Amino acid sequence: MAGRRVLIIEDDAVLSRSLSEQILAQEDFALVETAASAGDGAAMAHARRFDALIVSAAMGGLAFARSLRAEGVTWPLLILGAEASDDFSGLGGVCDGLAKPFRMGVLLARLRALIRVFENSDEAVLTIGPYTFQPASKHLVEDDERIIRLTEKEASILKYLYRAGDAVVSREVLLHEVWGYNPAVTTHTLETHVYRLRQKIEKDPSNASILVTDAGGYRLVP
Repeated sequence: MAGRRVLIIEDDAVLSRSLSEQILAQEDFALVETAASAGDGAAMAHARRFDALIVSAAMGGLAFARSLRAEGVTWPLLILGAEASDDFSGLGGVCDGLAKPFRMGVLLARLRALIRVFENSDEAVLTIGPYTFQPASKHLVEDDERIIRLTEKEASILKYLYRAGDAVVSREVLLHEVWGYNPAVTTHTLETHVYRLRQKIEKDPSNASILVTDAGGYRLVP
C-alpha cells in the first residue's frame, strides 16, 4: 500500500495540521491535502484523485457525506467525531466513523482498511489515460466502451503504478509488490508482462505514452 493520497476536511486548523503531519510520516502515504470548509473540500474531492477522505463530523457528518455521494464522489470516507448511533449502511460506498478522542494508530488502521476494501470493491473505478480501470473485475473500459480484459498480474501492475501517482516505481519494488518474495521471478518476467500490457493499452506500443519507462522503472502518465 504505497503512494496514498488523502484529503482532510476539517475546520480545526491545529487538528488538521497534526493529522496531516502524522499521516505523511507513514511511508505508505505520499500526499495529504487539507480543506477548512465543506465547500472547499467538496470542490477538491471533485477536482483531484484521492484514495480516501477524512471528514470532521462538525462539517456536516453524514449529511455532508451523503451530499458528496450524491455528487458522484466515490472515495472512501472516514468521519471523525461520529456518534456510536450513526448508521453508515444507507450511505453507499465505503464509509466508517471514528469517535473522538481517538488514537492515531487506530485512525491509520481504519484508513488503511477503508482503502483496501474500496480497491477490491465493485465500486472502485480508476482513471488511467483514456480508460476507466475496474480493479475488481480486471477490466479497462475505453471511451467507446470497448472492454480490455487483464490478467491478475497486469491488473496488479496497473493498480500499484496508479497508487504511486506521478512517481517512478523501480523494477525491484514492482517485482516485490506484485510477485512478492520469489527468487524464481526476475526482471525479465516483469518486462514481459509490461510488454504484453502495452500491447493491450497503448495506441503505439513501441512508443508508450501511458505506461512509460523512466529512470530505471515505470510510471503512469495521467
